[in-house]
Amino acid sequence: MSHLFQTYARWDITPERAQGSWLTGHNGKRYLDFTAGIGVLNLGHRPREVEQAIQDQLGLYWHTSNLFQQPLQENLADVLSFYSGLDCAFFCNSGAEANEAAIKLAKKATGRKKILSCLQSFHGRTYATMGATGQEKVRTGYGPMLDAFDYVAFNDCEDLLRKADNDTAAILIEIIQGEGGIHCADSTFIQTVKDAAKAVGALIIIDEVQTGIGRTGKPFAFQHYDLSPDIITVAKGLANGLPIGAMLGKKELAPYFSAGSHGSTFGGNPISVAAAQSVLNIALQDDFLMEVEKKGKWLLNALDASMKECGDVIEIRGLGLMVGIEMVYEVKDVLLDLQKEGLLVLNAGPNVIRLLPPLNVSESELEYAVTIMAERLNGG
Repeated sequence: MSHLFQTYARWDITPERAQGSWLTGHNGKRYLDFTAGIGVLNLGHRPREVEQAIQDQLGLYWHTSNLFQQPLQENLADVLSFYSGLDCAFFCNSGAEANEAAIKLAKKATGRKKILSCLQSFHGRTYATMGATGQEKVRTGYGPMLDAFDYVAFNDCEDLLRKADNDTAAILIEIIQGEGGIHCADSTFIQTVKDAAKAVGALIIIDEVQTGIGRTGKPFAFQHYDLSPDIITVAKGLANGLPIGAMLGKKELAPYFSAGSHGSTFGGNPISVAAAQSVLNIALQDDFLMEVEKKGKWLLNALDASMKECGDVIEIRGLGLMVGIEMVYEVKDVLLDLQKEGLLVLNAGPNVIRLLPPLNVSESELEYAVTIMAERLNGG
């Protein structure tokens, strides 16, 4: 028997090695990996520059504690501040921890209890972030959640205005609902978030865990809109596979996270921070981001063109290299069929195929993936 808790429905694939956009299983079969570790490997498997940064730091020291001065953290915080427009960073180990920190900071800074988030959102699996997640299946079986979470329908301006009140500490949203089916926020909803927050004195928190670090063709997805959030959270793509998360906030919030108010033993680990610095040196450059935007538009257009006659496709949507194909049926078997053809993709809910290729994926790899998917979805 396995001595692992069976918390994952694992595929029948055992990775042996990987490089770039490709993963090789133990049986020698090669797969074009459009899962990117669920949006983590923004530069693909084992990018040379990041691997070198990790090796260099391994030769110096692996861990001390956050009681020491941390120039590596200071440098990474400077870069994140420059590209986000926010002022202060708290480093942790994951997106859930970053969102947990954001919820704590918002409640402490405002003295209020309620967090508004969206139905079909996903913000993590800690007790607070389960409560913030607008999907009942994530909370099932765990008893009462922490109080003072409420949910609005995504892109429903009237619902948001109705539920935002003087006890609302923050409005927490994703610019693109990843786990919820690759749904993009519309500009009217974002304006309503701004208006509602201003009217009741609430903070705006943007969960960039899956959308950040260039995934949508901007450093952060909120930058596609006229929006200046008070807090953002990042994690997945930040260190290209090493565990790290970050909460970024405006300088006005700094006094509420003073010494002893929050912490993380492994947060900002020097190996992860070195990897993250190397990632940002590549992934947030203008030329690189322009290529992501170009590839994303090509992918959407190619999918539309190749599947326009497929009656089972409801909609193809996304931004940058975060794309969803909504089908009339559940897609679990489609994922397995594509694996047999050497393509790894994800689902986002039962009916949506989710594509999260590395941001440096080649044009030929995109073409190959579109061909395989078109053959399967068009009945090939």
